[in-house]
Amino acid sequence: MQHILGLVRRCVEDYNMIEAGETVAVGVSGGKDSLLTLTALARLGAFYPKPFRVEAITLETGMPGMDFSPVADHCAALDVPYTRISVPVYDIVFNERKEKNPCSLCAKMRRGALHAAAEELDCNKVALGHHLDDAIETFYMNLWREGRIGCFSPVTELPDRGLTLIRPLLLATEQEVR
Repeated sequence: MQHILGLVRRCVEDYNMIEAGETVAVGVSGGKDSLLTLTALARLGAFYPKPFRVEAITLETGMPGMDFSPVADHCAALDVPYTRISVPVYDIVFNERKEKNPCSLCAKMRRGALHAAAEELDCNKVALGHHLDDAIETFYMNLWREGRIGCFSPVTELPDRGLTLIRPLLLATEQEVR
């Protein structure tokens, strides 16, 4: 964890991701990437020279068999406020629209719901769990599928929403996250 904290702190500082007094919403799916992002930011907040708050948000999309009570327990152990929001993504994508290629619509709906929840909680930053391998994969997907060189940015401004997306795990590899 010390190694990951070092990478996260360096990323936060190198890309000026967090300012004093800000509230960072972490989108928590329950997977390793988002849980590590949450844990690292909560621990960083305990000693970082610019004080900031962390809020955890989980979107309950209606996917059968999902249990977020372990996430709630983890948030309680970290002393991080936890909000669960019911969003009927699964029902809309699979039952109503019967999408053959659901990924794009599902991602757009989840992103919109996460941004709206962050705004409602007065968060000005949204932290996502993308790591270095995700950035490399995105770069090559853009190159091979679209013929362009591009990738997501460590910090992305969403001026229409008054939010900034940050990716504090960007210096960590998939193996380090595991």
